[in-house]
Amino acid sequence: MNMNRLFTAFALLIAVACSPGAAQRDPDRGVSVQREVTGAHWVGTWASSQMVPVGRFSQADLTDATLRQVVRISLGGERIRIRLSNRFGARPLRIESVRVARSADPATARIAAGSGHAVTFAGRDSVTLAPGADAVSDPVDLAVPPLSHLAISFYLPQPPSPRTSHPGSRTTTFLVHGNRSASANLPGARTIAHWCQLAGVDVIAGPRAAAIVAFGDSITDGFGIQPNSDQRWPDFLAARLQADPATRHLAMLNQGISGNRVLAEGFGPSALARFERDVLGQPGIKFVILLEGINDLGMLARDGAATPAARRALVTNLIAAYGRMIARARARGIKVIGATILPFGGSEYRPDAATEADRRALNTWIRAPGHFDAVIDFDAVMRDPAVPIRMRRTYDSGDGLHPSAAGYRAMAEAVPLALFR
Repeated sequence: MNMNRLFTAFALLIAVACSPGAAQRDPDRGVSVQREVTGAHWVGTWASSQMVPVGRFSQADLTDATLRQVVRISLGGERIRIRLSNRFGARPLRIESVRVARSADPATARIAAGSGHAVTFAGRDSVTLAPGADAVSDPVDLAVPPLSHLAISFYLPQPPSPRTSHPGSRTTTFLVHGNRSASANLPGARTIAHWCQLAGVDVIAGPRAAAIVAFGDSITDGFGIQPNSDQRWPDFLAARLQADPATRHLAMLNQGISGNRVLAEGFGPSALARFERDVLGQPGIKFVILLEGINDLGMLARDGAATPAARRALVTNLIAAYGRMIARARARGIKVIGATILPFGGSEYRPDAATEADRRALNTWIRAPGHFDAVIDFDAVMRDPAVPIRMRRTYDSGDGLHPSAAGYRAMAEAVPLALFR
């Protein structure tokens, strides 16, 4: 070969390698070199906050067991990966035969014909998670439309101890004994509304793609909705984002835990303790909507007559905690959007005038310019104009604390999409 032909061949090789369609492997990250060439990158499309649940499954239930868990993603794509967790486990956990497929019906264990894919970890069909560790799968070439449902199955030879889970899934999980991960259906399966060891799903997306994290408590977790209905306020917001061409590149991640508090452990780690993992650690995050504090206020009210000093200390400490989370997010280049605390008069917390004054003081701070990068005034949308300490009846689920499906929809519609453009 003469020098001109050699030069031409070399130039063609370089052109192919550097073209947007080149798909060379990066052994350190298990992703394509396309990331550097085209800007494509991993973005979380679904996630759940992990904690140690109470009850639900026994050790015998999760011995020699297959779990099939259904999730609804937000942002679509052509390639995904799965994140598993043994965050709260005290011993190594082996997970085998992980598979992912498109769900044929979220209320059943059926998967769409021909959509099942094996999920590997460093090329192996099983993974052992050390205590406190997470695992990210190899990429899976599975096209997933936006707002579609995935069925993720895996086999547990031995049970986790303790479990790392999200007990408020509001979706049906299916459990059978034996290794049935590849089965098209799981007739006779036990059902429960609970996610187990499943922390997230990521998608390869274009350079503009980013994730929004909704960080909160039961109001974000969707307490009170019907199973498999996808009627949490972040679900409605995800649908709005996908319906608008200007925001279709954005994913919506729900990191709510029912009963969660900002300052204290309770149902799951405190917001301060889990902020790094559940917010800052999410792939592709660019925005966080912070809606927490109602349980801190409510627990103080329910525990009896608190002294004025205790109330002042709570408000002061909550404001300081908000400030710490804002600073940590801004240091990562993340826009922090504050959401005002909803009214909860008439709830089991039995808030009095002093509790309501504390809620208003916090909302005044949240609304004040210069604290958050932007504000969503859920309080203004949800409160009853005639009785501001209470939620509007049309938005109240009936317990005075949690919105109905109509209330969750109203919350989502109150979010200006211009915040994310």
